[in-house]
Amino acid sequence: MKKVLLFLFALFTVLTTAQKQQQVTYAVTPATFEETQSVVITINGNSINESSWGITDNSLYLWAWAFDTDDTTQKGTPNNGDWTASSEASKFTYNAATDTYTKTITPTTYYNITGIGKIGFLVKAKNGTDDKKSQDILVEVGSFQVNLTSPVQNSTTVLTSGASFTIAATNTNGNASYSLTSNGTILNSNSSTASYSYTQSAVTANQNYELTVTQGTTVSTKKFSVVVHLNTVSEVLPTGLVDGINYDNLDAAKVTLVLDAPLKDFVYVAGSFNNWQPSSAYAMKKDPTTGKFWLTLTGLVSGTNYTYQYWVVDATPLAGSPAMVKTADPYSTLVLSPFDDAGIPTPSYPNMPVYPVGQQFEVTVLKTGQMPYKWQVTNFVKPAKDNLVVYEVLVRDFDANRNFQDLINKMDYFKSLKINAIELLPVMEFEGNESWGYNTSFHMALDKFYGSSDKLKELIDLCHQNGIAVILDVALNHAFGRNPMVRMWMNDPDGDGFGSPTTENPYFNTVAKHTYNVGEDFNHQSPRTQNYVQRVIKQWVQEYKIDGFRWDLTKGFTQNCTAADESCTNSYQQDRVDVLKLYADYSWSLDPTHYAIFEHLGSATEEQQWANYRIAETPSKGVMMWGNMNNEYGKLAKGYAGNISGMTNTSRGFTANRLIGYPESHDEERLMYYAKKDGNSSNASHNVKDLNIGLSRMSAIGAVSLLIPGPKMIWHFGDLGWDTSIFSCNNGTVNDNSAALPGDCKLDTKPQPQWTNNWLADTNRSAVHKNWSNMIALKTTEPVFLGTATVANSSSLLPNIKITNNNLVATALKDVLVLANFDVTNKEVVTGFPYVGTWYNLMDNKALIVTDLNMTVAIPAGGFRVFGNQKTSLDFSTPNFSLPKNNFTIESKGESCLNKNNGSISVSALEAHKYTATLNGASYSFVNNTFSVDGLAPNVYSLCIGVEGESYEQCYTITIQKGATITGKSSVVADKVVIEIFEGTAPFQISINGSEQFETSNSSFLVAVEKGDLIEVKTAKACEGVFSKSIDTWSKEVKLFPNPTSGSFEVSVTTSEREVEIGIYNTAGTLLSKKMYPVANNKIQMNLDNQSAGIYFVKIELDTPSIVKIIKK
Repeated sequence: MKKVLLFLFALFTVLTTAQKQQQVTYAVTPATFEETQSVVITINGNSINESSWGITDNSLYLWAWAFDTDDTTQKGTPNNGDWTASSEASKFTYNAATDTYTKTITPTTYYNITGIGKIGFLVKAKNGTDDKKSQDILVEVGSFQVNLTSPVQNSTTVLTSGASFTIAATNTNGNASYSLTSNGTILNSNSSTASYSYTQSAVTANQNYELTVTQGTTVSTKKFSVVVHLNTVSEVLPTGLVDGINYDNLDAAKVTLVLDAPLKDFVYVAGSFNNWQPSSAYAMKKDPTTGKFWLTLTGLVSGTNYTYQYWVVDATPLAGSPAMVKTADPYSTLVLSPFDDAGIPTPSYPNMPVYPVGQQFEVTVLKTGQMPYKWQVTNFVKPAKDNLVVYEVLVRDFDANRNFQDLINKMDYFKSLKINAIELLPVMEFEGNESWGYNTSFHMALDKFYGSSDKLKELIDLCHQNGIAVILDVALNHAFGRNPMVRMWMNDPDGDGFGSPTTENPYFNTVAKHTYNVGEDFNHQSPRTQNYVQRVIKQWVQEYKIDGFRWDLTKGFTQNCTAADESCTNSYQQDRVDVLKLYADYSWSLDPTHYAIFEHLGSATEEQQWANYRIAETPSKGVMMWGNMNNEYGKLAKGYAGNISGMTNTSRGFTANRLIGYPESHDEERLMYYAKKDGNSSNASHNVKDLNIGLSRMSAIGAVSLLIPGPKMIWHFGDLGWDTSIFSCNNGTVNDNSAALPGDCKLDTKPQPQWTNNWLADTNRSAVHKNWSNMIALKTTEPVFLGTATVANSSSLLPNIKITNNNLVATALKDVLVLANFDVTNKEVVTGFPYVGTWYNLMDNKALIVTDLNMTVAIPAGGFRVFGNQKTSLDFSTPNFSLPKNNFTIESKGESCLNKNNGSISVSALEAHKYTATLNGASYSFVNNTFSVDGLAPNVYSLCIGVEGESYEQCYTITIQKGATITGKSSVVADKVVIEIFEGTAPFQISINGSEQFETSNSSFLVAVEKGDLIEVKTAKACEGVFSKSIDTWSKEVKLFPNPTSGSFEVSVTTSEREVEIGIYNTAGTLLSKKMYPVANNKIQMNLDNQSAGIYFVKIELDTPSIVKIIKK
């Protein structure tokens, strides 16, 4: 069956697991065809229940793929489109008279490839999610077809040692040549027969076979293999070993592999260390007590990447299950994929190990002698749960490169927002490359699309250096089809290597035990599953120093319900309460301050069991629960009444601040899109649908969400007013939850206008960022926000939030009143201060005298106020304001000519602010983020740039160079003059006796001259003058050039000889070398490359010998 490797990344948004796959009847005409021949695919309409797929207009689509002539390499077609939105080019034509669907294709054209051995296709709805598809259909291509009648193609046959093995095949086009190889050696051949049969006797070792059938120029190859059933050696597993790879700290040449594979008969380890042809020496031993398989590998080279798989064999498999499964290690920490690795950009993962040629499915990488990452921070103190502000981010959509380096590069952005935690959507090995990551297949391995292990550690380390915790989103409710623990016990009737769990699977349910399942459903009551989950926790906490986990879809951790019973899924289930406490306990045993966060979104009764769990301990525990408030905050953003009382922990019955409330998350619509699409437009002067009006309201959203005590969360770029819908499609259209358009597009990769359009320089967007930053600073600094909150006017446009911390003294900032006006008109808002006196606006510390508890305060439409009974200790006029390191671009130009006094300085800024500038004490203004000064005399200038209302200042020292006057020197060598220009503006014009000879930008050059010539050199600027040289003397003596030299030099001589003997001496008179040198045009080429720097003497044996000193630099 076709797996998610064919772009099937949207499955995990499905909200039901009702099986909608259908078995269709079909015909392919003609039955035998070539790849260049037109083919008609006909689907019998009677075999499809279109209404079960929500289809009312007979819109069915073809989803197609193809294999090469070896039936090994699988490719898609550009006509497919997306799984959630099939291309119209793949639509079937419906014939009502015959109730049939037809599609005509020419394989080479439709698939855009040649060399096709087999085509595959299925029928689907335009949006194929929720399994709205038919079975997979495979059809051979070509009139010459080979049928491997025994064994099955690509199969593995299990034989007892010494047994015989028969290979039989036929073809569709008469006599052909057959050649059978075993492990690369020709075993048998037959040059002319229509059918073929060969029996190999006494098979005692594993064999990889290829049967190559040739007729004319057409070649077809069929592959299959045999593994020999050995009597597995029973031997006790050495102590201290765990499932997966066990490195030996004392011996980098040795590794022990451990695999827990109950009900399996024997296992081979195949890998690069045995050329993927395992002998009996690579048969795993079996522990007599635990039944675990294990094998110690020796002779490994430290620092070398090795790849391997387990070949897991069941001699008597269940019907429809394979006898042998080739699988990577379930506990892999690095896997290579034949499906995904080619799509990983080299800059994201330099020097990535290469997938081994000729293998199938994922392989595990092991490497002894690895150098551990050198952590800069080894004792990170996590921010307290009570004032945690989490920034949720999908690495794929954060910036254009879609990798960890993008986040590292934007650390200044995170710091400016003042958040103290980053939560990454799943980064464990998932299927495909562009994904949200919830379709995880290897939970202990890092997905390579985002970068290497060290790069993630670098990001975490940098976050810790800046006081920011790192939380991972983990999808341990389920795993997808490439997961080894799914594949080792699977139904695979079509033999493609993938399938659903069988009744023997010790990790997974055969059917989901809750309503919201995607992928394959883990059985969390299985001790093996629990051990696996705990190993996953340990890997990320200890290896990566991860500070916490956000557990996805915790409603799925029950065994008590069915996929059809949503009421049961949403009701209190004691088994999942207990198992999730077990996992939290284990996390806290590794790290007592670990963050445990559940996305449960269920009943308060059940959530209280986790939120209030172990609260009284030191350090205080308690699971933080996600609190989805998107709908209510969305109403406020649009300009309508909303009830946000559910943002307080007391509204959920939690005894401590353990509610992570959020207006936005990865899974919810963006508030600014709500505002733009459905905003209140009744007031033309405050039309919420207007972008900038909508943005002006987002600061108030921050005030009535972030400041409520307890942990809170921001979805990435909410602080900049992200206004692209979550349902935005790659083609620019926008869908919604109803899927009125094909595909909900929720999972489509989104653009990054926040960087390409420089939102931080947009005054309206950056105002939201700055205000939220100030609010987060208040929340994380002032102890009052560790208190409790009550929300009055909870179902109105004018929320009123009272925050108090009774643990603080009366003279402290212990009471806060947050007011907001989400109406579209200005309002006099009733305050309800708890007591009279002087209160302060905490955003600027301005005083307000309160004499009436119910006095009103004027708040403009979309505005807010935050009052405290004392001033905040923070000063937001100087809030540690910072700008990016590359914010300013400074250019300076020196004086064009001497005494012109026309130097200049210009400055441009990336971010939009009200900048000020002083230059040597004189004040200047920026216009449109730029400023320039002309008419500057040569001098050293001090330039200082500030920002109005901020304590920011950045100073630079800039030198304006004086204008140049041409200077240089000349020397005569034989019949040429060597000229070196020291100062002057290129290009240079060279004249002899007033006639221009050539132009050059080189500062050193040769000029051919005669006695009496006048050489003149002019620069690009007339004001720099002229350099001149009169050739008054003429010498035919020996000259060396250049001198000094860095190695090579030229000897100029006057001689008619074709060769001259030359010797080289050091200062002690020692002869270093002597030989004959050819003379060409009175020039001899020499070098001192083999000599060290110093003084040497060159003796030229002419009629009158000449000795010349030369210096090597």
